[in-house]
Amino acid sequence: MKKILTIVSILFLSGAFVFAQMPPASKPDAELTRKEAELRIQDFQSRVSSLETKLNELNAKYEELEIELKNVNAALRDCHDEIRRILGVTDADIEAFAQKLGVLEGKVRDMKRLNDDQLADRRSDVEALEKEYLELRKNKISIMPKFFDRMVQLGRDIRGLYREKKITTYTVGTWAENRDCLWNISGKMEIYGDPLQWPKIWQANTDQIRNPDIIFPGQVLKIPPAGPKTPEEIKAERRYWRLKRQAAEQQQPTAVPGN
Repeated sequence: MKKILTIVSILFLSGAFVFAQMPPASKPDAELTRKEAELRIQDFQSRVSSLETKLNELNAKYEELEIELKNVNAALRDCHDEIRRILGVTDADIEAFAQKLGVLEGKVRDMKRLNDDQLADRRSDVEALEKEYLELRKNKISIMPKFFDRMVQLGRDIRGLYREKKITTYTVGTWAENRDCLWNISGKMEIYGDPLQWPKIWQANTDQIRNPDIIFPGQVLKIPPAGPKTPEEIKAERRYWRLKRQAAEQQQPTAVPGN
């Protein structure tokens, strides 16, 4: 045991001696002693040998990956040929489909640059794009892996182009013909699609509506943007229904708002 420890100590001291003799990296070659130069050369040779070993390993790995890539490409070609055979299409058919798809995607990109009002005005153009898309989707080539995700995204993009025309005013019609009252006007899909939003129209038009139960044919009402009722609108609505309850208690008939 003592002999082993002695040998280890000698090797350690020898290594420490050699390490101690290594010149600092900042020391110019011209200033090295012969011993320091030999040690530096040995160090460089060791590094070069290590790098050559790593390079050989990387080259071997590269060759393996290159063979693997060739096999994968061959498998992909076989898969592509099988898909063409199943669908009964040619490369020319696939290329023609790809061109049509690319053109349609370009049209959609151009439309996406428009603002909401412009899109609302060009609804017919959006419908034409959707019709063109549906025609492409009928083509069995659209289910090929290289096109499937693009087709799905294109459908979403086209549906996202639809905008409803913002109505800022509404001309009141007759009750007999149009059944127009604030409740029914608010419920129209092109207005709010929700009759409970009628106080918004009332409060936006207090200059011409004194009683929300009474509106007249021909009145041009301002239509506020859709959204939650404001505190003022909620307060006015509560006051309206409070008066309605008081009227009911006095056995007075209750009217539908705007009727």
